[in-house]
Parts: sequence; C-alpha cells; structure tokens
Amino acid sequence: MLIRLNRIWQSAKATGGQLSIDGGAKICETLEDAHHSPKIPGETRIPRGTYPVKLRTVGGFHARYLKRFGDPFHRGMLWIRDVPGFEYILVHCGNTIADTDGCVLVGMERDGDELRQSEVAYRKFYPVVRDAIVRGETVSIVVVDRTAAEGPLIA
Repeated sequence: MLIRLNRIWQSAKATGGQLSIDGGAKICETLEDAHHSPKIPGETRIPRGTYPVKLRTVGGFHARYLKRFGDPFHRGMLWIRDVPGFEYILVHCGNTIADTDGCVLVGMERDGDELRQSEVAYRKFYPVVRDAIVRGETVSIVVVDRTAAEGPLIA
C-alpha cells in the first residue's frame, strides 16, 4: 500500500495537504507544522520523501487512543518511521498545529489553518491502513509538495 500525502498549501505556521491511497481519490485533508530550516523541535514538518508506516503499540498516544476508540478498532498508532532527524511521527486526530509536534493530523475539511471533522477522517482513513499492516502488507507514505507543473505551495 502506498499512501500519498500531497502538500498543497502553507502559511507561516502550518502546512496543509491531502491524503490518498494507491493512486485513488482524496480521502481526507492533512495539517502539519510549517517548514523550518534548520529544524525547530516540535514545530517543523517532516521532509519530503518516502517512509515506512508501522503500528506503534506503546506510548501515551496508543493508550489514549485505545481508550478513546476501543479494541478491536484501535490496534496501534500509525507510525511514520525512518524520518531523518525525527522520531515518533504519528498520523492522528487534531484540529490545529497546537495538536501536533511534527505529526500529521487528519480532517475532512479545512478552515484556514484549522481542520474540521478530524475524528470522522481518522475513522475513515485509519482502518484501511491498519488492516493492510495487520495483513502483513508493506505500507509506505510518500510525502510530496505540489509538482512544478502545479506551481509552488500556495499561502
């Protein structure tokens, strides 16, 4: 499975995009921190690239999501691995950049630098990816900025 995070806009504080799976239609919107060079811990989005996605079954987020969503829905956090200079990058619910420390937030729609209907998006996106990982499929995410033909990220 290949998840595509296509970044399409940015502001001074945030970056927004869209998630799709295996070349399909957009599933949901995303919100990340802004780009900073050099990296500012907890305030910088991950670099473009392709990374493996695994389930993380330890830690505070896992415990909170297990309580929030219950078993068998929650089987672990979606963990974006092997990101240079970053650790514990997760895909999770949230509405503003205050809800992320470099992670990818999901929502159904965007209002400025905020996401709406985050839990709805999570319940739509998470089980598709979770099930692929549980089946033993290789799951990766490719993080891209708008292509040259599409123009630069817009403000």
